[in-house]
Amino acid sequence: MTARLAALTSISMFSGCGGLDYGLERSGFTTLAAVDMDKDCVASFKANFPLADVRCEDIVSWPESDMHRWFEQFKRPVALLAAGPPCPPFSKSRFWRTDLPRGFADPAGAGSFRAVLAAIRMVRPLAFLIENVKGLTYRGHRSALDSVIKEAESLGYSVNWTVVNAANYGVPQIRERCFVVGLLGNKPFEFPAPSHAKEPAETGLAPWVTAGDVLSDIDTEEAADNRGHTAGGRFKHLLEELPPGENYLYFTAERGYPNPQFKWRSRYWTYLLKLSPDLPSWTIQAKRTNNMGPLHWRNRVLRMEEVKRLQSFPDDFVLFGDVNKKWRQLGNAVPPVLAEAIGRAIAAQLRSTYTWAAKVA
Repeated sequence: MTARLAALTSISMFSGCGGLDYGLERSGFTTLAAVDMDKDCVASFKANFPLADVRCEDIVSWPESDMHRWFEQFKRPVALLAAGPPCPPFSKSRFWRTDLPRGFADPAGAGSFRAVLAAIRMVRPLAFLIENVKGLTYRGHRSALDSVIKEAESLGYSVNWTVVNAANYGVPQIRERCFVVGLLGNKPFEFPAPSHAKEPAETGLAPWVTAGDVLSDIDTEEAADNRGHTAGGRFKHLLEELPPGENYLYFTAERGYPNPQFKWRSRYWTYLLKLSPDLPSWTIQAKRTNNMGPLHWRNRVLRMEEVKRLQSFPDDFVLFGDVNKKWRQLGNAVPPVLAEAIGRAIAAQLRSTYTWAAKVA
């Protein structure tokens, strides 16, 4: 059993540019196939995973017969099915955007998870991994999470989930995401223990990796002059005064600013948010703007090379599309270093838990 499991295989859905899959490959998995409907994401995925069967299609709209024919070609058993369904239906912003449906009331939310569950039913992988925003666990969206778990359990999987902060696993970014892992059988998945901590002296773990740790060698004078579009918009003059690690709230009466420029909590928290070289980055958003952070401590928009570093991608990871599309791909991706940590735990538990006889049965 161990010898045959040594070549762990995985199939990817809603794959984006492949951050989750890149980390899984680093942990020992081989990506057989992937599907995403965004042509730039697919081009990026193909460039970085040249041996995978990558499709540019909307799998939500596939008839199950077509999905079944696609999956049939891959040698069984498949060890892992990994998926990152679209997150907007479960995001925090949907609590404010009352004009838009939330959770499974949104066809994109219901359809994407329905497709993942259909794939699990057809492929019967030894394990599955689903990643989404932390909002999936909120009370208003929790029924969606519970229904996915209930369906997976009915298919014979023991399911565990948690909210993970990427900074606790060596990613130079404070990024909280929900991970759902199911193992075929009765033994629940054990998430890997954190390797890094905000307070290392109290935990005995390594300290959080900071933005300065990963950007210092490319933070040159030449880079500082390469500003792209001007950061800050009409409030760009305030950025020069804003200390690293602060946001627009610095300029409010509540914070003691003598000439208040903003009302308290009148903007998104990321408005004019400036990185500190002594802290991890805050979450890299999917949209590149000139006033929503994190912005560089040199008062400029981040460069693509810097976004890659903050998301723990290698410098040579290939991306297709214009600058905004590349940014979106990175902002939507699972940081590969985090994916690798979870992938190693899945691989180890597969090897120690399952037998091929149990899988075939």
